[in-house]
Amino acid sequence: MTKQLVIRVLVVLTLVLGTAYVGWRWLFSVNWTNWWIAVPLVLAETYALVDAYLFGLTVWRSKRRGAAPEPTGEETVDVFITTYNEPVELVSTTARAAQLISFPHRTWILDDGDRAEMRAAAADLGVGYITRTEDWHDRPRHAKAGNLNNALFATQGEYMLILDADQIPEPHILDRTLGWFQDPTVALVQTPQFFTNVTDSDPLGSQAPLFYGPIQEGKDGWNAAFFCGSNAILRREALMQLGIVGYVREVEYAVADALRTSSRLLARAEKHASEHGSVALAAVREVRAAADSARADLSAGQLVSEVTYAFQQRVDAAARSIVDEDLAAIRADLEEIGALRDVPQYDTELGALVVDDAAMARLAARDMSPLGALESVRQLVQAVDVDRSDEAQPMMPMATLSVTEDMATCMRLHALGWTSVYHHEVLASGLAPDDLGTMLQQRLRWAQGTLQVMLKENPLVQKGLSVPQRLMYFSTMWSYLSGFAAVVFLTAPFVYLVFGVLPVNAYGLTFLSFFVPYMAMNQLLFYVVGRGRKTWRGHQYSLALFPLWIRACLTAAANVWFKRPLGFVVTPKTKTERTGFPYRLVAPQLVTAVLLVFAVVVGIIRLWTGNSDSVIGTGVNTGWIAYDLIVLSVIWQAARYRGPDADNPPKEITS
Repeated sequence: MTKQLVIRVLVVLTLVLGTAYVGWRWLFSVNWTNWWIAVPLVLAETYALVDAYLFGLTVWRSKRRGAAPEPTGEETVDVFITTYNEPVELVSTTARAAQLISFPHRTWILDDGDRAEMRAAAADLGVGYITRTEDWHDRPRHAKAGNLNNALFATQGEYMLILDADQIPEPHILDRTLGWFQDPTVALVQTPQFFTNVTDSDPLGSQAPLFYGPIQEGKDGWNAAFFCGSNAILRREALMQLGIVGYVREVEYAVADALRTSSRLLARAEKHASEHGSVALAAVREVRAAADSARADLSAGQLVSEVTYAFQQRVDAAARSIVDEDLAAIRADLEEIGALRDVPQYDTELGALVVDDAAMARLAARDMSPLGALESVRQLVQAVDVDRSDEAQPMMPMATLSVTEDMATCMRLHALGWTSVYHHEVLASGLAPDDLGTMLQQRLRWAQGTLQVMLKENPLVQKGLSVPQRLMYFSTMWSYLSGFAAVVFLTAPFVYLVFGVLPVNAYGLTFLSFFVPYMAMNQLLFYVVGRGRKTWRGHQYSLALFPLWIRACLTAAANVWFKRPLGFVVTPKTKTERTGFPYRLVAPQLVTAVLLVFAVVVGIIRLWTGNSDSVIGTGVNTGWIAYDLIVLSVIWQAARYRGPDADNPPKEITS
């Protein structure tokens, strides 16, 4: 409690000093003459202040849980080991360890690669083996989320322990965690991810002690502890409820889409309705109003079946009024409707339209008589695919909107009112990337998936989440935007020292009086929060991987907005043989470091020759660059790293 009080005091002081500094920057020190660097710099500083607010909120009410209650002994558990192309022996080692878990359970290997040798190994071990059913053929597979969704409908355990292929569980993992589920609202218990092939220096930053510690404990205090994809236990009931809600939501979206298309089609038909008489015009307007009303009813939460039934009744009534008015139009309309049977969207076996987005666009663009438009609207609504034939399963409990299915699923569970638990005890250990290329591949996928979720289901506007929960999810997403701020922080001292371009009105004592206390308090806060944990690596990588974070933002946006594929790649679990220094992987950071060193030399020369008259400005920017170079230095260590060896053994697993 004393440490928590100290943290809260430091949070308040940091945010007060930070707000004062950034406020002063905006109001008094932006050099508008050099706006092209001055504005990006103050925006980057504002970004950093928002980040500080989100971090302060995270650690404000950290929850440090003790031991879980004892399980009742009546729980039924399935242990899922997910795999795609990992070595059979590696998966078998994990499966053997899973069999040794002391609490009664059943172990399953979920082989998304459908490998005969993996099936045989599972049979030899006496564990269950599950691969995709035929329903998944020629349909989206959704990577790990699809693998888990397939297994959910092939098993029956009340709880599921999810393990990656390399994560070796401790025998007491279920005994230590199942007790949390005695609270009927708990849907998830997440434990840390720990890696045994990581050296003490951890140059790749794999252990993430700040996240699997203060950050997860802080999120837990706001009931927002994340599901991290492995080493977690989930309640089947919660996932199935999520699947049902998701199914209903998808059907609602499909009906709403059909109604929107109907409104566009009717708007075009209304232009020609007057040619067919006042009755036709009134009928089209009536159905158009009915479509708008139905969309409003759906948004208000009315049942889909009731909304569609009422809408179709109004369409039928309007159609009958036109039939009674003009028999001649019927013959022409029937011919036009019959012509739809000649297009690919008409399924002759089903005797109905199969409507996709392209078919809807074509229908909305057709010039039809009033009756033809009404009949097309009727078929659009009736053609909504409640069986979701485009997917292997109508219900998808694990979220499939992102390559990081864990975060998206957990956010949806929280939105439904379920709770989560972060159990801070190492109960499984795995293998981290052993070279820079593999690590970058893994971090890129994490960042892309997180940003996909932000762009598709921004937590700030999700119903069901509390305000702190929204901010906890958003804070993780926000952190991946740091690449753009990093570019500005690296550029600003360079342009000052080389070209004498001032982004602030002046570097003087006033600047130092605002800046130094804020930075000192900020660093002190991080020191106290992470005391006893090696958090420096994580801080380094937040800046050093700026090219990766920018790439993640651009590719995630292209995927969500323009449907460009991300190219999902499974992180290799075996040692990668590489020779030579990977210059290509670190080229942006190498060029940046050279330019920063050059800037320091030029800055000192300019001060020495009298071309610069600000000793404080040169000193501040030189110190700024020195700090940047220290941070960037981790990338050189990572590039040279080749994994632990006999002379540099990995750390032992500890609780």
